[in-house]
Amino acid sequence: MSNTKNTQDSQGSQEEQGSQKSRTSSDRHRAAERPSPMEVLRQARGQLAELTGMEAESVSSFEQTEEGWQLEVEVLELERVPDTMSLMASYQVELDSQGQLTGYRRVRRYERGRSDARRSGGR
Repeated sequence: MSNTKNTQDSQGSQEEQGSQKSRTSSDRHRAAERPSPMEVLRQARGQLAELTGMEAESVSSFEQTEEGWQLEVEVLELERVPDTMSLMASYQVELDSQGQLTGYRRVRRYERGRSDARRSGGR
């Protein structure tokens, strides 16, 4: 009888371990389906550079949307001397939920040394 009990305990333990393994596997699978925010940032910068030939200098906006992700990326468009006269651009970049670039557009172009114009009174 003790052999039967040991066999049942062993089987129960194996089933429990199998259940834990499948949960861990499904958790990993879900994590693999949707990249982390840092992975999305890296993918967006790399894909934009590949398409435009311009390296991203910074990401000034990053947001998760219903469709995926939306970023605003700052790139150096034209290098000048002195550096404060170089032309920069902001690109709005859209990615799907897997982090694949689905579209981009330039939304602003400016000299590196210039700040945005102040708007008083909402004008």
